[in-house]
Order: sequence, then C-alpha cells, then structure tokens
Amino acid sequence: MLTGGLGLGTLLALTACTPDDTAPLTGGTPAPGGVLRYFEPQTWTTLYPPSAGFYPNGGIVNNITDRLLYQDPQTLELHPWIAEALPESNADATEFTFRIRPGVTYSDGSPLDAENVARNFDLYGRGDNTRALPVSEQITNYAGSEVVDAHTVVFRFDAPAPGFPQATSTMNSGLVANATLELDAEGFGPGSAASVITSGPFRITEEEVGTRLSVRVREDYDWAPPHLGHQGRAYLEGIDYLVNGEYSVRIGALVSGQADGVRQVDAPDEARVQEKGIQLYAQPTNGINNSINFRPRNPILADRTVRRALTHAIDRERIVRKLFTDNYPLATGILASGAAGYVAAPGAWAFDPDEANALLDEAGWTQRNGSGRRVKDGTPLTLRVNIALPQPRSREVMSLVQEDFARVGANLLINEGDYAQQTIDGLELDRVQVYHSMVARADYDVVASQWSVDNRDAFLNHDEETGAWGDERTQEILERVTGSASAGDRAAAVAELQQHFIDEALVVPLFEEPQVFGFRRRVRDFSTEPVGRPAFYSVWLAD
Repeated sequence: MLTGGLGLGTLLALTACTPDDTAPLTGGTPAPGGVLRYFEPQTWTTLYPPSAGFYPNGGIVNNITDRLLYQDPQTLELHPWIAEALPESNADATEFTFRIRPGVTYSDGSPLDAENVARNFDLYGRGDNTRALPVSEQITNYAGSEVVDAHTVVFRFDAPAPGFPQATSTMNSGLVANATLELDAEGFGPGSAASVITSGPFRITEEEVGTRLSVRVREDYDWAPPHLGHQGRAYLEGIDYLVNGEYSVRIGALVSGQADGVRQVDAPDEARVQEKGIQLYAQPTNGINNSINFRPRNPILADRTVRRALTHAIDRERIVRKLFTDNYPLATGILASGAAGYVAAPGAWAFDPDEANALLDEAGWTQRNGSGRRVKDGTPLTLRVNIALPQPRSREVMSLVQEDFARVGANLLINEGDYAQQTIDGLELDRVQVYHSMVARADYDVVASQWSVDNRDAFLNHDEETGAWGDERTQEILERVTGSASAGDRAAAVAELQQHFIDEALVVPLFEEPQVFGFRRRVRDFSTEPVGRPAFYSVWLAD
C-alpha cells in the first residue's frame, strides 16, 4: 500500500490547532533584517563546489559563493558577475579569456583576483585524487590556465569546450579563497564548514554537525551581478539551515511559524499546506527528467527486445496521477521542456502491457515459475532498482513500477539502504541494473553529466577490464555534444542522442521534476537559480 503526506496526527494538529498564515503578501519595502530559518530534509555532505549537486549542498554553496558569470533562471542567458564581461573565445572554443572585476574580496580579506580564479579552475578542471577531490563533471577537456595580469586569466582546453562559459555560472564553479583550495575532502565536509572561505553575500559562521549550519551577511558585499536591480549587501541578516529527517516535523514547524521555509513539500500535502496560507514555489530544474535507465551491460537488459517490453510495461500516467500534482508534468521527452536541447516525443513511451507480453515472448522469456515470473534457460527475469533518495517519492515510484513489471511476469527488486549505501550500490552492476535518477543543468552538456563514462555514467556503460561496452554509440554521440564548437552541431547531437535512447529503449522518462518549497507569507522575493537551488540574496522579511 502506498502512503505519503503528513499523517493523520499531524493533519489534525495543523487543521485544528494552528492558525492560518494571513500576513499580507504585498506591500512594504525591502529592508535589512532578520534571520531566515530554513529546513532541509537531509544534511549536507560537502561544500566542495564541484560536488555540490546534492540539493542540501547546493542550497548552501549557491548562497555563499560568487561565480564568474550569472545565468538568468528564466531566459538561461549568461551575464557578467565576477567577470567584467562575457569571455572572449577563439574560433574552436579551446581558449577563453576572462577579465576579473577589481575590488572583490573573500571573507578572510584575501583578494579574488586572476591568480585565485586560475587556482580555482585548475583544481576543478583537474581534481586531486590525493585529496579525494574529483574533477568537476561540468568542465571537460581542461588543459590549464594562464594568469596574464592581476585581472586577466586565460583558460585553455585540449579539445573544444563550448559548455565552459555556462559551467562558470553554476554553483559547481563557486569560487573559494586560496586557503580553502588547500583543503582535502574532509576539510570541505561536515565538521569543517568554517574552513570554507567564500566571497558571496553570506559567510559561514557556525555549525552543529548534522543539525544546523548558520551563515550571516557580509556587510561589505558589493559585487552582485551588475544587471540585477538589487546591489550591495543582502537584505537578510543570515540564514539558519536546519536539518530534520522527520517530514511531519518540518511541515509542522513551517505551518506553526517556527520555520520560515522548507524545501520538499510532498505532492499529497501541497493543497493542505496552501490552505494554511503558506506560499508554495514549484521551481523547474531544467535538465534530464526523472527517469529510469536500463543498464545494457546486464545480460538480461543487453537484449533490446526486453528493454522495449519493459518500457511498454510502465504506466507513466498512473505514476503521475497517483503520486504527484500538476507541478510534476508527465515527461514528453528525455529532457525537461525548458531544458536546452529538448525534443518532444510524447508518444515514445506508450503504456501497452499486451505489447510488453508479446515482446517478452518473442525474446524467449516464455516459461513461468511458481510465482508467475518469467524464466529463460533457468534464469528468472529479475532486476534490481535503486531508491533515488534525493528524488521525490522514489520508493513509491519504484513500487508502482514494480507492480507494472509483475503484471508482465518481470520481478523488480527494490534496493535498500541509506543515501551512502544507494550511492555505493548504484556503482555496481551486480547490485543495480535499473537506475532511477535525474540531473539538473541548464546546458547541452547535461547529457554528458548523466551518461558519459567520464562523469556519472548512469548506464555503467564500459568495463575497463574487458573493454566491453553496453552501448558504445551513446559515448560517441556524447563526445560530439561536448567536443564541438558549434552550437548547432551540439543541438543536433543532443537531438540524435534522444532519438537513439528511444530507438534502443534505454531510458524511460517519467516526469519533469521540480523542487517544491514552502515559505511563510512574510518571506518576499524568493527565487532559485536555473536548476532549482534557493537564491537568498534578494530575499527580505516583511514586518
């Protein structure tokens, strides 16, 4: 039985004991003051920017670091930020020259200059295995940097890197002080937050491991993106990032006024929370849709006919209808409709159990065991899927897919374990063969972030020991996406990749995944960056 939402006890408390939030939504003038109390469902794991993709990490890094460029969350257009202008590039996109704004400093007083910027990207572009700091998945073909003068740096690449300017706008390229660049992975981790020195509108001041991280305003901050209407220091005095794994506690704190905001309001509770006067924000993530990936190096899934059958077995509309709201649109493509390179293919993943059964018969899975599951040459049709804990209601989604598979004689096991265990098991083909995930990035290169063997490698596509590929064509197309200096060629390659995934039945997109936030009515001008991480620089608290 699928369950979700607040639970009866909490619902009774919310409806009977807590007054509605009736503060006015308009009026007043932005003014400094107040500490925002903001709840996360999971604790952060690292403040190393290239590894900030996990939403609790990104929600912090996005508000304490500056970037070379700023990407508009609506238009996706790039603007200068710490760079004085958009970079100059050579014809084949292997060299980019940035001019750095003068007068920018880190919270320890050290300068943010060309030498420091070069050191940041030398680390992010190369990583450092000795310190367990990985290469940024958003920076490809990095060769190195040259500091021309105090305010000019040139970045060079071994092959075209057309996605680099956009990569410099993301939180994964957040700039940190020279002292912070000396840290190892532990130094960027829980317990060491105060060691991470940044130049953003807020600075880290206090940490209770696993419970709270406090940031406070920099009074001298004066280098926001120049095109923004708000300049100077942030309005808030600070933010307390609070962590509580109990969903009912987080929502209860929001509705009662003990919290100003929360991330991840579950779909079943959206209407109930809004009835209490809470503001709801469903922010698109502009990347790869919440999807199922079939790993083709698995002997069962190596057969395209089986993959096609399992695709037709999944009732995507039932998943969205039973578990979600209109804020989670049914996927009409591999990419979200607002993503760079989106191609609409609404009929590509049709629910057709009769066709699924026929295809499994065709593939030779004709025998049935005592449980009604299909068997071929003594091997049961059994696969295992992970629980994608950062994704909304992943267990419930996979439970419905499990039911769909069972109806056509396939057995889907759901992998157990916490976030760390899911991460470990997701890297092992003998543990997870059906991979549930999504990736948010507002650039063509998001497809490489998800499927390239050099990045997340969602298919576990290549066996380094044997040289065997699951689907080598995928990697060939991805190298054209990341390696062409032509925007038109990149767009064509992304379109080809999406059609390839449809033809080969490798990916089943489920829905467009938003980040859903709830805020008290006194919280004004909340927004996010392009992939749904909160942006608190211009937020203010009404009286």
